[in-house]
Amino acid sequence: MKAVVNYQSGAGRVEIRDVPIPSELGPKDVLIQVRAAGICGSDLHMYHDIQGFAVKRPVTLGHEYAGIVAAVGTEVTLFAVGDRVVSETPAYICEQCIYCRSGQYNLCPDRRGFGVLEDGAMAEYVKTREAIVHKVPDNVSFEKAAMTEPTCVAYNAVAHHSRIRPGDYVVVFGPGPIGLMCVQVAKLFSPGQLTIVGTSKDRSRLEIAKQFGADTIIIGDEQDVVKEILSYGDGFGPDLVLDAVGISITLKQSIDVVRPAGQITKIGWGPAPVGFTLDPLIQKAARLQGSFSHNYPMWEKVLLMMGKGEIDPLPMTKSYGIDQWKAAFDEMDSLVNAKSIILPHS
Repeated sequence: MKAVVNYQSGAGRVEIRDVPIPSELGPKDVLIQVRAAGICGSDLHMYHDIQGFAVKRPVTLGHEYAGIVAAVGTEVTLFAVGDRVVSETPAYICEQCIYCRSGQYNLCPDRRGFGVLEDGAMAEYVKTREAIVHKVPDNVSFEKAAMTEPTCVAYNAVAHHSRIRPGDYVVVFGPGPIGLMCVQVAKLFSPGQLTIVGTSKDRSRLEIAKQFGADTIIIGDEQDVVKEILSYGDGFGPDLVLDAVGISITLKQSIDVVRPAGQITKIGWGPAPVGFTLDPLIQKAARLQGSFSHNYPMWEKVLLMMGKGEIDPLPMTKSYGIDQWKAAFDEMDSLVNAKSIILPHS
């Protein structure tokens, strides 16, 4: 089968390869014919070899995907051949640690994710585990369903890890796919003001943010970000800042603007050192909260909301055949479009 493979370390070491279809299914395994696979910012980081996490190369990329059940293991009872499904990202967890046993398996220290430490879904088929598969509502397309994973990242950050109330002043740093979905999820809480910060290169993505519910846009390389954010309301700053950027400056700006007793939820990854004092965070008695990945109930809720039309990530996407993978990567990387989706069976 065709697969998009990150075959060795170094920038640009990605290509289409012919790899075997997974043929040995364990009792609880599910083989999925992939119909849509999203490209994540982490895939782009691996493409450039600038990721801040360990990678097992060669590896088939992709952890955001939806498709049709093609085969099931002998002990699978919840799914049958032909079901329309999505799968979560942890290809392997230990199932023994306190985090696995308490449902926080996204924090398992032995977790191995698709497309990083295990072969992923930018391929015609992928093997996954019954425990992390979900049925897709009939009215949700494969392309939309493939966006369940990044939407769950945003849901975890906003709805689970953040204190957010109707009328709150909310600021999102970064109009990438996660930041854009944070806008959509935050909008469900009826914020009093919802602002997004990007750069002049992000203009097309910032327009999508407005479509998703942002009230105000700030162009970081043309405006004074801190001054603009603090100009709204009582001047004490936002109740909640969602940092969906992986660079130090946005965390510093988040600390500068968050109101006393407010919260910063950091989602964006970045390997660079911080390089500034955290004392203002202490003085403000503000909360700095990390948010990583997601778990089973979040997927069920997000799929339900997609089915009801309350969340729709599709306006930020553009689809490509698997042979167009490089254009899909490069156009997303250059911000031509916010999110690329590969269709392995197009």
